Amino acid sequence: MTSPEPVTIVLAIGAALVILLLWQVLRRRNLQRGFVSERDRATYETLHTASLAGRHLGDGLDQETARRALPHLRELLATPALALTGSREVLAWDGVGDHHRAEVHEAAAEHLGDGKVAVITTLDCDDPDCPVRTAVLAPIRVRDTVVGQLVACGEQPSAGLARATEEVAGWIATQVELADLSADRTRAMEAELRALRAQISPHFIYNSLGAIASFVRTDPDRARELLLEFADFTRYALRQGGATATLAEEMRNVERYLVLEQARFGERLQLRMKVAPEVLAVRVPYLAIQPLVENAVRHGLAPKAGTGTVTLTVRDIGPEAEISVEDDGVGAEPERIRQVLDGHGRSGSVGLGNVDARLRQTYGDDHGLVIETARGSGMKVSFRVPKFAPEA
Repeated sequence: MTSPEPVTIVLAIGAALVILLLWQVLRRRNLQRGFVSERDRATYETLHTASLAGRHLGDGLDQETARRALPHLRELLATPALALTGSREVLAWDGVGDHHRAEVHEAAAEHLGDGKVAVITTLDCDDPDCPVRTAVLAPIRVRDTVVGQLVACGEQPSAGLARATEEVAGWIATQVELADLSADRTRAMEAELRALRAQISPHFIYNSLGAIASFVRTDPDRARELLLEFADFTRYALRQGGATATLAEEMRNVERYLVLEQARFGERLQLRMKVAPEVLAVRVPYLAIQPLVENAVRHGLAPKAGTGTVTLTVRDIGPEAEISVEDDGVGAEPERIRQVLDGHGRSGSVGLGNVDARLRQTYGDDHGLVIETARGSGMKVSFRVPKFAPEA
C-alpha cells in the first residue's frame, strides 16, 4: 500500500482550510445579521411575513384587507394560488389560476356550514399548464361563527398542506377577532363620550344659567360676558368632529368652565394655572382635562366649607407632556376611586373613568390616570401623553 503523495496531502489540507474559512465567513455574516443558524433565519422570516399580513388584518376582514394580506399569507404556505372567502363571495385571490374563482366560490359556499377542513380534488381546467388542480378549504371561525375560509390551491393535496392551511386560518381568525374587539372598544368609548357630554348638560347648564341670571339686573355687562363664555363652552363641549384637540384648545375650554363656576361659587373657588407654553400644540384626547377639573370642583371643593383652590399644571418633561389637576378639597377613599376607574363607580363620576379609558386606548395602559387622594386630604389627578403620537 503506497503512502499519499505530499502534494495530495497539501491539497487536502488546503481544501479543508478553504472550507473552514468559508464556514467562518458565512457564520460571521449570519451573526452580523442576527442569525446563528438557518433555523433562526427561517423562524424570523416566518414571523416577519405573518407580521406583515397582520398589519392589514388588524383592520378586519373585507375585500381590501384580504387583497393586501393574501400575498404574505401565500408566502407562508408556498402555494401557487391562495384565496380568502367571506360568507357570500371570494374576497380576494392571489397567484395564478384566477379563472377558478367561481368554482372555488361554489365549493366554499357548499362547505361553509361544515366548519371543518375540506379538500377538493375535482377542479376542472382546460389549461394543461395550470397548476391549480386541487384546493384545501379551512374555516375562519370567529366567536363560534364561520366568517369565511382560507383556500389553498395547488396541483395535489397533502396532509401537510391541509394542516398548515388550517393553522394559518386559525391565526387569521385571531387577528379578525382582535380587530372586532378593538372596534367594540372604540364604539364603547364613543358611547361613553356621548354620556359625558350628556352629563355636562343637566346640572352644569342649569347652574350656569342660574348664575348668569343673578347678574342680569345687578351687573348686565358681567351677565353678557358670562353668557358668551357659556355659549363658547357648550359649543366646544358638544362638538361632533375630532377625537383629539390641542392642549391650548383644552385649556381654553377649562378656563371657560372655571369662569362660569366662579360666577356661582364666588371667592370660594380659587384657581392657579402653571402652563409650559412649549407643549400647548401637543394633541390629547378631546375633553380629557375639563372633566378632571369638574370632578375637583364638584366632588372636592363644593362639599368643603370655606375657600378651595384648584391647581392646574401642564409640564414639559422631555418626550412627554404631563397634565395634573390638584385640589385641596375633601378628598376621597382610594377604594372608591379604584372602583370608578374599574367602571363600577357611581354615574356621577363617569368623567374620571371615561378619561382614563380613553387615555389607555389611545396611548396604552401605562398612560392612564394617576390619582393620589385620601379622605380629608384633597386629590391630585395626573396623566402623561407623548408629544408626538401617531395615534393622536
